[in-house]
Amino acid sequence: MSSPDPTSLGIGGRPTDDPSPDGAVDQPFDRDGLYGLRATLSAHAPGLDISAEQTEHLLIVAGELATNAIRHGGGSGRLRLWRREDILYCQVSDNGPGMRDPQVGTVPPDQAQAGGRGIWICRQLCTELIIDRAEPGPGAVVTAVISLARPAGR
Repeated sequence: MSSPDPTSLGIGGRPTDDPSPDGAVDQPFDRDGLYGLRATLSAHAPGLDISAEQTEHLLIVAGELATNAIRHGGGSGRLRLWRREDILYCQVSDNGPGMRDPQVGTVPPDQAQAGGRGIWICRQLCTELIIDRAEPGPGAVVTAVISLARPAGR
């Protein structure tokens, strides 16, 4: 049995199919649209009420996930971004072959290896990274979960 699509979990603070309208972005992209995608996210960040550091993390994560979708997922994808309470969700889906290993990027990449750092970087900057197959059909759905809760004393 395959694991459920993270967009339909709706439990434990995870995403649902109906992102809240708070700062929501839903944008298809391809190789020629990466700059525009980054510009869209930068323009929406102030409305999300997130720190400058969180904005930078979001832009890095979104860029890495979108680049992976282009390189490995059929040349295009869709990015959805929304905030629900103190959690920011950045979800990228594509129509490629999917990821064989949902644990990819859990260990640092070999220093001698060219490439292979994108998912690892995302895991370092996110609270959680959910990797699943698109249901129905081919592709991957990767959801970056970023906690916006500020530590005490900040």
